[in-house]
Parts: sequence; structure tokens; C-alpha cells
Amino acid sequence: MAEELLADVRDNPHDSLDMMRHSTAHIMAEAVVSLFPGAKYGIGPTIEHGFYYDFDLSRPLTPEDLVAIEAKMRESIAANRSFSRTDVPKLEARQVFASQPYKLEIIEAIPDETVRLYRQGDFTDLCRGPHLESTGQVKAFKLLNVAGAYWRGDEHRPMLQRIYGAAFETQEELDTHIHNIEEALRRDHRRLGRELGLFFFDPIAPGSPFFLPKGALVYNLMVEFMRKLYVKYGYQEVITPQVFSADLWKRSGHYDNYKENMYFIESEEREFGVKPMNCPGHCVLYSATLHSYRELPLRIADFGRLHRFERSGVLSGLTRVRSFAQDDSHIFCRPDQVQEEIGALIRMMHETYTAFHLGEPRFTLSLRPDKRVGTEESWDRAETALRDALRSEGITFEEVAGEGAFYGPKIDTFVKDALGREWQLNTIQLDPNLPERFELEYIAEDGTQQRPLMIHRAILGSIERFYGVLVEHCAGAFPVWLAPVQAMVIPIADRHAEYARAVAAQMAAAGLRAHVDERSERMNAKIRDAQNQKVPYMLIVGDKEAGSNTLSVRLRTGQEEKDVPVAAFLERATAAVASHAEL
Repeated sequence: MAEELLADVRDNPHDSLDMMRHSTAHIMAEAVVSLFPGAKYGIGPTIEHGFYYDFDLSRPLTPEDLVAIEAKMRESIAANRSFSRTDVPKLEARQVFASQPYKLEIIEAIPDETVRLYRQGDFTDLCRGPHLESTGQVKAFKLLNVAGAYWRGDEHRPMLQRIYGAAFETQEELDTHIHNIEEALRRDHRRLGRELGLFFFDPIAPGSPFFLPKGALVYNLMVEFMRKLYVKYGYQEVITPQVFSADLWKRSGHYDNYKENMYFIESEEREFGVKPMNCPGHCVLYSATLHSYRELPLRIADFGRLHRFERSGVLSGLTRVRSFAQDDSHIFCRPDQVQEEIGALIRMMHETYTAFHLGEPRFTLSLRPDKRVGTEESWDRAETALRDALRSEGITFEEVAGEGAFYGPKIDTFVKDALGREWQLNTIQLDPNLPERFELEYIAEDGTQQRPLMIHRAILGSIERFYGVLVEHCAGAFPVWLAPVQAMVIPIADRHAEYARAVAAQMAAAGLRAHVDERSERMNAKIRDAQNQKVPYMLIVGDKEAGSNTLSVRLRTGQEEKDVPVAAFLERATAAVASHAEL
């Protein structure tokens, strides 16, 4: 706990931008204390692109308050007040912060007998530093918003008001960042989910999305895409139970290491756990049959529903849910097959991300955490196997200490979306421990019984989370093959409806999803509505088109083409779907 508290008051001394951002956080705290006498202040670290500070205030802050705070900050910057550092005994620090309970808590957790204070003007804060020489050196900044935050992240502690701000070296960089924030709001998958009729959330089922017909269609197309890859890469799909006796979770190690993230129920005087992952059930499935070395690798896949308890404060649309499915698979293999299997998984991953129009991934190798099961020797072997597999594929990767799963090391991949935000999607985990716990075996070539290794892998990961990331990446304009409505046929007048229906029927016969907009609305209104729904193709038909068996094609990008033969359009659209083209 002491180290955690220290981390919150420690700047990153390695770059000047970080130092400026933390100095700006102190200036913001100074402004808040000045405007709100009696304010209690907690911590104010830097974050990516800026900073925040937590406050305990007598009333909720308003947007107008942020304007006033920002104006007060500019007064301090204009005054060019020096940042002065003082190291004082803890007793003196307690006196300085006698009316600041959150600072007193931090002081008590610091093991040293002296603590460091920074002062600018009449404001003093507890901080390790370093800071700028003076407030006047702060460049471009802006306060963004206020959010609730529990003190120490503990829902049983007071709820504070967290003010977020952005800070950059130049106004141009700040303006770009503000633009990206506005673009992110425009792309917010929760808003687009409702506007496009894809999904929604209701408090009746926290963290559990409702997928509407169009949204379910997209969801199932993702699953169908993975199922086709399963055939190509030699997977067999299985279905396993939703609820298991607690005995299974105790045997797997999840009861001791993951219980706080699970749902448990009591029935007939027995304890049962709703599965948060498929791996223990797949071990039971493997052990139900005697296996030969000739059968390995055995690749089994499962789209079963999973449930994990996430605190309500961290739920976030589709990207953080309680109910979800994964394109989940476990590969049981011999040690000599690991490298080949990892290589195939990386190729499978690249094929997937290309189809969804995601960029080149970044790879990390996450090593043993403090809380883990298994022997040091088994971890050594597992980490070496993954490291060698990545190197054999020519993959550049970063090793991250302490971030592995409790049962084994893992390879994680990260991709950037259209706004440059990075998302962790794919994971490949090598697990020697569950096969040991479940006493899994195969008959080796020499007739002896040997332990298989187990590879956990997901390419999309949580399908719900991937769905949310994809919606924001493409702003709801799915690649043609994923679009729930691929073409909207728009008759100019009622007399053109029959031809429009005939065109839609030809598209359906070709395997394309087309609707006819027969509403009694003006043509321009129909085009606008289809555009807002991100429909890839708008096919306008009137007297000329009906008489020549052609189409007036308008793309959602605004590009138009006249007199396109129906057959030529069908060929073009089906080719776009088959090649997973964006448009």
C-alpha cells in the first residue's frame, strides 16, 4: 500500500512534457483551493496527453466552474510564480496539511522520515517532483471534464470529483488533441450503437448488451468469419456447460486466484460457478478421451457465453462488459509443436485483422506475475517457448515483466484505431499448469504417458469488445461484407417501386443484403437517411434506369456513377464482399 501511495505522488522525471503537465496539475489545484475555500485535495498525477486532480468539494462542479478554474489558472501562469522545493520532517508536513485528510493519509504511508513539498505562491502540495522553474513556463492547456472517482479506487471510500485536463508544448498540438476528442465523441460506439440500430444497454442488465437485429447480424458475421478460419486452420468447435461445480474452479486454481471476478450460486447445498472462461471445461473435455501423439495438436474452439463480475464503475459500453463471448480456442499439443502452432496463430491473426481493416499490430510478451501457480522451471520453459516462437516468425516484441496470466506467460497484440488509440485484442497464452492440475496425458510414440502443453488463444478476444472497437475505428461505416444493409434501393417515385423491388431481388439472389425504401418521402431525404445509416451503396432508380436496366449508384463517400448496368453492379458488389473490401 505504501508503494502504491508513493507512486501517486511521484512524477516521471524523464521528459519535460510530463514535468509541465504535472506542474499544470498543481496550478489547477491552486486555482480550485482559491475558488472553493475548504476544498480537500487528493492526488494529481500526469496521464497520457495531460493530467487530472481529485477534489472533495461541498458541491458538484459545473461546466461554468471549469471556465472559472481555467481563468484562475491563467492568472497564476501570467504571474509567473516560482515553484520552490522544500524537504521537511513528516511532523512538519502533518502540520502543513492538518486540514487535508487525503494528504495526511499519503504522508502516513511514506516510509521516509522526511517528505518533499512544492510551493507556488500561497499554495503548497506534497510531491516528489521535479517541476518547472515557474508557472509561466506552462504552455498550452485546457480543462476537459469532471468525473467521479473513488479515493484510492475503492468503492467503499469517498467519491471525489476528478478534473481532467490536457497540456501540450504548442497550441497546435492542443488543438489537434481537442479535435481528436471531439472525433472520438462522434465515433463513440455507445451513441452509434443506438443511432444505427445495432445495440443498446439497459439498467435491468448492467454490463450486458442487447443486440438488435442489425447488430446481431454484424455479430454473427464476425463469428461466421472466424468459423471459416477454423476450417482452414484445422479447428473443431465444441459446446461446453455454462455452470460448473466449484470443485472444478478449485482444481483449476481460479477459485483461489480469480474468485472475486466470478459469479457463484448455491443449489442443492452445493456451490457452483458461472464460467468466466472456457479453459477448465476444455480440460475436462480433453480428459474424457484417451489421446495419442498422432492426434496432436488438438485444436478446439468454443463460442460459449462467459460472465465476469466487473464493478459498475468500470463498465464501459461494449469494451467492458459482464456478459460476453470470445472466439476462444485451446490447443493441446506436444512441446515440439509449440513453435509451429504459434506461427500459425500469428498468420491467422494477420489474416483476421486485414479483413477488418485494422493496422499492423504491436506485440508484447507478458512474463510471470507475482501471483501465479506452477513451478519456476515450468515458467522458464513456457516463457522461452513463446520467446523463441516470436523470434522465429521475425516478430519484434517488448517483454513486460509481471503481466502474464496467473497460469502462464502470454503474447498480447495491440492495434491502433483511426484516431491512433491503441487497443489490446489478441492474446496467446502458453499454459503448462492446467494440464498438470487436470493430469492430462497423451500416449507418446514410445508408449509412455506424457503431459501435453495447452495454448489459450483468442484472435478477436471478447467479441463484444472487438465490436465496440471496430465501430469506433470505422465510425459505424463497416466494410461492405460486414454492413448489415449493403445497398438501399431508392425509387424516385411510386411508379418505380416495382423495378426497385426487382433490383433488390437480384441482389438477394446474389447473396447481397438490399432493402427498398418505399416510404413516401422525398428522394433526397431517403438518400440522406441511408447516408446517416452508413449504407455502402445507394441505388437510385427512376424512369431512365427502369427502361435501360441500369442504376444510378451513389456511394456513402458521396461519389456517384450514372447508368451502371445491374449485372455490372452485382459483379462489383459481390467482388467487394468476397475480398473483404472496405467499399
